[in-house]
Amino acid sequence: MPGLQLSISVVLIVSAGLLYSLKRYKEACRVKIVAASKSEISGELGEHTNVGSLLNKHCPSLTDPELAYMVPTPYLCSGMVQTVYCTFAALKRDQYSKVDYERESRTMSDGGTISLDWYPHRSTDIAGRQPIFIIIPGLGGSSYEYHIRCVVKTLVVAGPTSSCRVVVMNHRGSARTPLTSAKFYNAYDTADYRDTVQYIKESFPNAPLLGVGFSLGANLLTKYLGEEADRSPLAAAAAICCPFDTEIAGKALDKRGFLNDYLFQPNLMATLKRSVKRNIDVIKTGYSDDHIKMIMGAKRMSEIDNLVTAKVYGHEDCWDYYRAASSTPYVDHIRTPYLAINAQDDPITPEEGIPFEKFEKNPYLALALVKHGGHLGLFTGLSPKVWYVQPVAEFFNAVLCTKE
Repeated sequence: MPGLQLSISVVLIVSAGLLYSLKRYKEACRVKIVAASKSEISGELGEHTNVGSLLNKHCPSLTDPELAYMVPTPYLCSGMVQTVYCTFAALKRDQYSKVDYERESRTMSDGGTISLDWYPHRSTDIAGRQPIFIIIPGLGGSSYEYHIRCVVKTLVVAGPTSSCRVVVMNHRGSARTPLTSAKFYNAYDTADYRDTVQYIKESFPNAPLLGVGFSLGANLLTKYLGEEADRSPLAAAAAICCPFDTEIAGKALDKRGFLNDYLFQPNLMATLKRSVKRNIDVIKTGYSDDHIKMIMGAKRMSEIDNLVTAKVYGHEDCWDYYRAASSTPYVDHIRTPYLAINAQDDPITPEEGIPFEKFEKNPYLALALVKHGGHLGLFTGLSPKVWYVQPVAEFFNAVLCTKE
């Protein structure tokens, strides 16, 4: 039966080829860790000489040869598709993201307002030692985004103790936070986050504090840590899809293209304009009618940053403003165990903006780089799940355990 034998041979050859291709694809999805190899942290991580060493022993999802892979959901196989899915899944609710916040409003020194969304609740036990995670969303983001809710739920469920708490700091005018001063979100002003961290530290003096930032929120967190250096009250921090070089990120977001022109930019602008309309009386106290017309008529974020934001904050143009916002110059000064997670195919925070050489020199830093994942996506599994929730939980557990 030569025909049957030939058919079987063809099937075996095709199957072997497919298995080989899948193996090579999986290998390409291995997590790459960039960290210092020899420098030491003065006893802060127990027996570990640096954050890279800590990951090697306690974070299998990032370093174990059998587990450290970020294989994207098959139908979300490119960075652009991952990013689009993340945008459309923002309000998705499932078992991994179901949280009910307790809101607290805070008035800043200039009269502005931020909101703090606590989960599972804001404790009244001021002497408690339960860790508190302080999350900062990105531009236009809030505590209600799917990826943030997934991280919130995971940190509480899989955190170092059964009584961890998470609080998300919503920026001025976001997540239905009333705008009570004309000061909008600023890509480099860390004052609100600094005030929030200090407030929580004073409210719960015995609780370890940990920071998590997303996108431009990760940039603010990184800059804050560099500004504070060894004075930082945070025990550890994780930055998800941090742009680091916001000029490069700004150019990527401003690039002409179907998705930028018809999805990313319109979503950003719609969020901003809704906030302007809701708070128009307050905004008029700080912006001229011409400024408001420019904002409402703009189609791209760079237009607003160039014509309004840069001028308000004393910059020549939007690119000068973006350069001032970059967290890269502050990375050298970080003295807090810090994990960054980025994707090589991120269309909004490109790989070329990552300061690899700084991660190789500063022992407090580690970068987990994945091949596919897009911006704030990193979805894996046939039914998409946010991959980075497990590495983030492992990292914080490891840091807190070594400090006990």
